[in-house]
Amino acid sequence: METDANGREPVGSPAAGVVHSLAERHQTLASVESLTGGLLAAAVVEIAGVSGVYQGGLVVYATELKSELAGVPQELLAERGPVDPEVARALAEGGRRRCGADWGVATTGVAGPQPQDGKPVGLVYVAVAGPTGTQVRRLDLDGGRDHIRSAAVIEALRLLAERIHAADDETGSGEAAPATAASGRG
Repeated sequence: METDANGREPVGSPAAGVVHSLAERHQTLASVESLTGGLLAAAVVEIAGVSGVYQGGLVVYATELKSELAGVPQELLAERGPVDPEVARALAEGGRRRCGADWGVATTGVAGPQPQDGKPVGLVYVAVAGPTGTQVRRLDLDGGRDHIRSAAVIEALRLLAERIHAADDETGSGEAAPATAASGRG
């Protein structure tokens, strides 16, 4: 992820776009991270004005915490393992629900240097859960561990931006879908 001279993301970054879009809509965000280990949350909270948007997040690196904290069904984890599109979906939905946010974004995958449970290095799933449903995107990333983790953050934010704008289109009015009652922020 590129940064400015002070080590912060530039105003035109994917995180800035997401934060500003959500602020305009009076909507909130939560994150659940496995392979990115907090990088996604760090990218989001670097943006000025984020306190009215970001509810919080979970870093659930250990498989059992995906179930205990994020609410991923234990049966799903046992059957498919932590690097799976349905697990990514459950992470995003669980984070949204547990943090009381309008939107949930999640990352899971294999950053390397070794494959995990037969899954190749660079296989990543990002997911976004929002007012109009959940979408999961598979990524097949090249490069080293740092690059894979950084690219996963960027792609998760891109998917979130796409889903926010698609939600506007799905309401048919160009207006954002109504914020959930659980958001508690305005």
